[in-house]
Amino acid sequence: MSKTDKQTDSDIETQIRECEVRLYAAMSASDVSELDTLIADDLLFVGPTGELATKAMDLELHRTGGTRFHEFVSKELEIRVWSTHFVLVSAKIFLSGTYLGNAFAGDYRYMRVWRKSEKGWQVAGGSVVAMG
Repeated sequence: MSKTDKQTDSDIETQIRECEVRLYAAMSASDVSELDTLIADDLLFVGPTGELATKAMDLELHRTGGTRFHEFVSKELEIRVWSTHFVLVSAKIFLSGTYLGNAFAGDYRYMRVWRKSEKGWQVAGGSVVAMG
């Protein structure tokens, strides 16, 4: 790897911030095509009630309107670069919307593991919890 190919933690953090912005926009708009690009095929994600979700499940919820976001306000974003291929993100986000017909609103804490592959940066794992 030449010096020009070597990415610094700062470069990676910038890329992840851009990916997070893309992810928020895709989630807000239920843009299934963009979500398909940003989410790894082998995703494991723990939802706010402890249920385990896969990429197929998440995309289906967006495709069918099972998940709808009305407000999406990023409040905090912490990034930890583990390596050139793995990054941990913690995000605090105010969300309002509906999930399977039930309204929700409040602050939520997301933890996401971004993994870089031949497809670029993708979310490979994560969880979300409601903040009291």
